[in-house]
Amino acid sequence: MAGTTQRVLRLLSLLQTRPVWTGDELAKRLEVTTRSVRRDVVRLRELGYPVQAAHGVGGGYQLKAGKAMPPLLLDDDEAVAVAVCLRLAAGGSVAGLGEVA
Repeated sequence: MAGTTQRVLRLLSLLQTRPVWTGDELAKRLEVTTRSVRRDVVRLRELGYPVQAAHGVGGGYQLKAGKAMPPLLLDDDEAVAVAVCLRLAAGGSVAGLGEVA
């Protein structure tokens, strides 16, 4: 089950990086079949992530904005970038954002 959970989190991370992914692209990135991608998309939907799918040419999977979007998922590099930016803003380098950061 740990492999499935990791794969679903990786799928969520991929969906956040581009507007649209084909099933084949996701399957290749995740090193699984397109059937596994479909099942993982169902798992994300069950968790409340609004994943939309469109069939045919130009179709694919995309993560839509939703009113009840679960917490943002960041990979290691993104988390470091956010932390550095918040630290810079807290230091007063961006006017008016020190306290908020």
